[in-house]
Amino acid sequence: MSRTEVELVEAANTTFYETMERGDFEELSGLWLDEGISCIHPGWPVLTGRGEVLRSYALIMANTEYIQFFLTDVKVSLAGDTALVTCTENILSGGPAEESGELGPLVGQLVVATNVFRRTSDGWKIWSHHGSPVLAESDEEEDDETPS
Repeated sequence: MSRTEVELVEAANTTFYETMERGDFEELSGLWLDEGISCIHPGWPVLTGRGEVLRSYALIMANTEYIQFFLTDVKVSLAGDTALVTCTENILSGGPAEESGELGPLVGQLVVATNVFRRTSDGWKIWSHHGSPVLAESDEEEDDETPS
């Protein structure tokens, strides 16, 4: 496995999240393959094709005043022209502005994500993104799972 390719995939993955933080829809659109793409946002149905996938990001960007991703547990696997990236998205986001014009309350969220990239003549492009919320377990829930 070429270290340089791993670094290129890591850079493409980082660019994906930085572009969302900036709310740059045009750049985000250019990060995806032209066809055959899919996306699953936490709690959403499967979205397929450029129209559905990019529309979802336009909606998210239009309704999110502030978002920042702190990525942890980033792992890259390469197989030919396909790369698989798994990571934990530690997300900090702000809701719509208050009446005073100030940013709404900040909310933290943990999402585990799988991002699949394909190598193209223009570099690594996103083929699929799948995000799933991390559900916190309490001691009470663990007790309920113990067999009687």
